[in-house]
Amino acid sequence: MDLNYAMLEYLTQISGPSGSEERVAEFIAGQLSSYCDEQTIDTLGNLIVRRHGTGKKIMIAAHMDEISLMVTHIDKEGFLRFAPLGGVRIPNLIGQRVKFSKGRIGTIGVERLDKPSDFKLDKLYLDIGASTREEAEQFVRIGETGVFVGDFIESGSRIISKALDDRIGCFVAIEALKRTQSPHELAFVFTVQEEIGTRGARTAAYALEPDLAIAVDVTATGDTPKAHPMSVELGSGVGIKVLDRSMITSPQIKRWMADMAAELNIPFQWEVLEYGGTDSGAIHLARGGVPSGVLSIPTRYVHSPAEMIDKHDVEAAVDLLVALLERPTEL
Repeated sequence: MDLNYAMLEYLTQISGPSGSEERVAEFIAGQLSSYCDEQTIDTLGNLIVRRHGTGKKIMIAAHMDEISLMVTHIDKEGFLRFAPLGGVRIPNLIGQRVKFSKGRIGTIGVERLDKPSDFKLDKLYLDIGASTREEAEQFVRIGETGVFVGDFIESGSRIISKALDDRIGCFVAIEALKRTQSPHELAFVFTVQEEIGTRGARTAAYALEPDLAIAVDVTATGDTPKAHPMSVELGSGVGIKVLDRSMITSPQIKRWMADMAAELNIPFQWEVLEYGGTDSGAIHLARGGVPSGVLSIPTRYVHSPAEMIDKHDVEAAVDLLVALLERPTEL
């Protein structure tokens, strides 16, 4: 499949922390302007891209935001204290680089520790190369959010980058909308603030009242040395979610997705995630309930600046999403 991975590279490198996804939305809107009937930005900032049809009203959700850090204090020597936005893993932060809106990049350091148990968030700081508070305030301000630096690298069929959670879901949705000839009423929703509580998906689903919904997001894998046992591997196909902490997928949705994949020989894996959640967790509880499922992209090192995916899984996800949208459904 001829997918535009150069577009994915650009998409991953845009800064889009929770609550500040405007640049991501602008880029996606430009990519899809000639493939849809209508585009709107709702009150929270979700980008809603519609294509009209006479069938079911289907919502496809992928979130634009990425994990990030918010500045909470600047001391007199110019060092920054911060709070995480999203599931940031504190032990992995030392030495990571963080970029702010004016282009300033800093690195995360740690105070001297008397014992390992002292290692906590309040022992970490951001060094942006400033010598005083006044100098630091020329580049950052209290409440500003910085995103992690992580270059886009292709290594064979594997891709390594920051923000693949969930720009890869956005990418799959973009590529599917460009390809599908669906008879249904489609609302592709590129959501905000998923990393801090699936907030955009919740309000969008309430307003749209879809007949059914599909989220596209990443999932963890169990294929690295001594990983927690999990039957998901890079390169073995798109994940069809069974369960996570936010939802249990209904049997009808699982059967619909798996039967379609089997019919078209699209490789897939059953995904049982023992933690975390996706936009579908919020969508399926909207109003009187929305039948919802998730297509999951297997991803190593989730919530790091070096997340890793496999192109074969991405292509399977696009193929399956297009197929699901193009066939009539009784769900």
